[in-house]
Amino acid sequence: MPDVPPYPAEGNHRILFGTRVIAVEEFPAFMRNPANRIRRSSQYTKDIEGYVFDGADGSQMAFWTSFADRTSDEHIHDYDEYLVCVHGRYTVTMAGRTVTLDPGDELFIPSGVAHGGCCTAGTRTIHAFGGRRAERED
Repeated sequence: MPDVPPYPAEGNHRILFGTRVIAVEEFPAFMRNPANRIRRSSQYTKDIEGYVFDGADGSQMAFWTSFADRTSDEHIHDYDEYLVCVHGRYTVTMAGRTVTLDPGDELFIPSGVAHGGCCTAGTRTIHAFGGRRAERED
């Protein structure tokens, strides 16, 4: 295997080469660029930090970190949502069912389905939305 330069020294990271496991304690700095920070009024949950990226087709991807145990009130989108739990635990209630997501678990939420959830402190999730979900801070 060729020599690989060291990972940037920001944040708490361990890196994967070959078959070793990565442990990343937070989203990397380029994903947390202040220019992409989600406006508080675009969040359904208190004490979370989010960043958003826009697709050419109007879709968005958002990256959220929860700093405390929190609940997201039930809500509905007029576009599909896909999410993956990266770290921690996120429990989603939708269509009368409760699904608990642990790291690596994925969930698809169809357009028009009421859903809400709760997460534990330190939970990080990545969401893809089939439409415009969030606005950036000014």
